[in-house]
Amino acid sequence: MDILTIETPSLGDRSYLVTDGRVAAVVDPQRDIDRVLALVEERGLELTHVLETHKHNDYVSGGPELARVTGAAYVMAADEEMFVTTLGVADGDELTIGGLTVRALHTPGHTPTHMSYVVTDGEQQAVFTGGSLLYGSVGRTDLISRAAKEELTRLQHASAQRLARELPDTTTVLPTHGFGSFCSSAAADEHTSDVDPKYGVETSTIGEQRRANLALTITDEDEFVDTLLSGLDAYPRYYAHMAPRNKLGAGPIDLTPAVEADPAELAQRIHAGEWVVDLRSRTAFAADHVTGTVNVEVGDSFITYLAWLVPWGMPVTLIGDTQEEVDEAQRQLVRVGIDRPAAQATGGIDGYGQGADRGSYPVVGLEDLAERLADAQPPTILDVRRADERSRGGIEGSSHIPIHEIELRMEEVPTDTEVWVYCASGYRASIAASLLARGGRRPVLIDDSDERFEELGFELTSA
Repeated sequence: MDILTIETPSLGDRSYLVTDGRVAAVVDPQRDIDRVLALVEERGLELTHVLETHKHNDYVSGGPELARVTGAAYVMAADEEMFVTTLGVADGDELTIGGLTVRALHTPGHTPTHMSYVVTDGEQQAVFTGGSLLYGSVGRTDLISRAAKEELTRLQHASAQRLARELPDTTTVLPTHGFGSFCSSAAADEHTSDVDPKYGVETSTIGEQRRANLALTITDEDEFVDTLLSGLDAYPRYYAHMAPRNKLGAGPIDLTPAVEADPAELAQRIHAGEWVVDLRSRTAFAADHVTGTVNVEVGDSFITYLAWLVPWGMPVTLIGDTQEEVDEAQRQLVRVGIDRPAAQATGGIDGYGQGADRGSYPVVGLEDLAERLADAQPPTILDVRRADERSRGGIEGSSHIPIHEIELRMEEVPTDTEVWVYCASGYRASIAASLLARGGRRPVLIDDSDERFEELGFELTSA
């Protein structure tokens, strides 16, 4: 048995290709299935099954389209209501994939119908746990409904306990979530996984999880429920649109470049209130940008925050220095169901910004803030981290508006003074700064890490 990992760092998720060397199955494929098809072709494999652990809340699945293109069976819990053709499985059902045996285990909690898949070739064994047992923790249980979260948390605990009870300690654990995904609940403090030379990525085993996983070390169900639910904070609001789209089954994607917009069209789109998203680095944007654009630097956090913040259905235009930047952003967009950009512009700001109003704002470090706090009139400071981050300590005297609430609470931000904006690393602060500038405020971007608070002697508050 060979297992290949397909990582999607921008969503904190993994998909897997498992094969006996001749035939293969894919577990939880992302929307851009060309990555799967390339691996299948490279290895000369026949793809016979697409195994879906659950109806996903954080991305649009590529499963139905991958099954259609390859003729593979689309495997999902039989009790999951779907409007695409599936091969429904129930607890204990077995599938044969070449020389591999796949056993479905019902592991509810992350979703009510969640399935894990135990795969073996008679010698090696792995369990694909989706959003059930993660590394150090489990998938969050509040995505289906607030009313059901306690019941699902109890089911999640029982599912994790079942996996640990029924599977040998040597079984490799391969979750979909847990690598930065907001589908993960609060992780345990202990290190519970290592880079496996066989797979080339971080993996773990049932035995390792038994010793350190939150759901296995807390044996009292009530204590587990209290612990898990107390650690849940806000999750991206675009999640509300993912499960319905997955229920219907998404079709093929189009990654060809969008129509090129000239400066006049960009100006029209900005004036109409649309999102024109500048993909350049936070420092380049701060130094010079088209007024009214929003800076979401393309990278691993790009789609999580763009899709979280942009009003759903709002046309999105992508602008940047290179076509490669725009292509990467476009690929990330389709993974969450934003199928096509409204337009694009490349070639740098001196091209698409010709004749446009331009803006800029300062970029500073925490040392600069420490110096200013000693002044008789310290600056206005805004913390845009999540509430759980703020509770661990924010700069004394700073206001707190989580980034996903910035536009809703813009009136709380003063217009007559500079606003120094910080987060944990500078990434979210850069997005917030661009939104403040778009809203007529005067941001100063603190491009620094909150891990330096103690080093620089800041007084902290959780209020």
